Amino acid sequence: MANTKSKKTTKKSTSKAKAVATKSVKTAKAETAKTVTTTATAIASKGGNPFKGFFKKKYNDDENILTIFKNPRIWGALAGELVGTMLLMVLLLTLGVYQPLYILIGVIGITMAVYALSGAHLNPAITVGMMASRRVSAIRGVLYIVAQVIGAWIGVIIMSGFRSLGEDAVDLPTITALTDETLWKNIFVELLGAGVIGFFFCRAQSYRTAKGAFTYAALVAGGLTLAILFSVVISSQYVGLNNNFALNPAAALMEQIFPTVSDNFGELMGDVAKAALTYIIVPMLGSVLGFALADASKKLAGEE
Repeated sequence: MANTKSKKTTKKSTSKAKAVATKSVKTAKAETAKTVTTTATAIASKGGNPFKGFFKKKYNDDENILTIFKNPRIWGALAGELVGTMLLMVLLLTLGVYQPLYILIGVIGITMAVYALSGAHLNPAITVGMMASRRVSAIRGVLYIVAQVIGAWIGVIIMSGFRSLGEDAVDLPTITALTDETLWKNIFVELLGAGVIGFFFCRAQSYRTAKGAFTYAALVAGGLTLAILFSVVISSQYVGLNNNFALNPAAALMEQIFPTVSDNFGELMGDVAKAALTYIIVPMLGSVLGFALADASKKLAGEE
């Protein structure tokens, strides 16, 4: 009798243990499925719309035209943009665009010197890309562009002054005048070059605080050097042009953005419009496209 009761108890315990084990397995499977679903949802949400968040504000909400000058750091930022653009202009006017290694080293040095002050945009096209992706406020962007144009102007004055001191001084580099035949070739080169610069600069923002000044500066300088190499090779070997790009509206403005000689006023205004389109609007558009591509790639890759 006792054995029968013991056997029933054992069977009951075994059945209960099997039921618990089965329940545990089902629970584990459910949790695993839930985890997989959650992960898939997260991946889908990250990679859904690659441009989602592009226009989301990424700067201080309190920064506007009424508050920006209350922070004295804005003056340091503007000084950094002015001095940095001036040095960049001097670098380009002394070396031109045919010394990429020296340009790389020079841009790394300039960027490291001023990046902690302003982020070292040094190019209105980059600032417009930062504004379009809402990484800087509109008022800060406008102030940066003004500082960049003034810095480029001072750079040209300095180099013109040195040139006037020498009896056999060479002419400063200038952009070849636009013609109807070369307009679209120039636009293509400017768009591609500015797009490369914008992409690299946007990617550098991810390393600004995490990797330090040198990584940031090397990435920015590498992008600029690569854009110059692309532009030089494409211009000279594929479309038969030379000295036809600037990739920087501030530099182009000082070198040859506004023609001063023409047969009549209408022709002069036409030349100004073509120069503004090619060397101001197109590089800014290219930079914005570069920023958009970089942000989309970041979103699709799930990079934090």
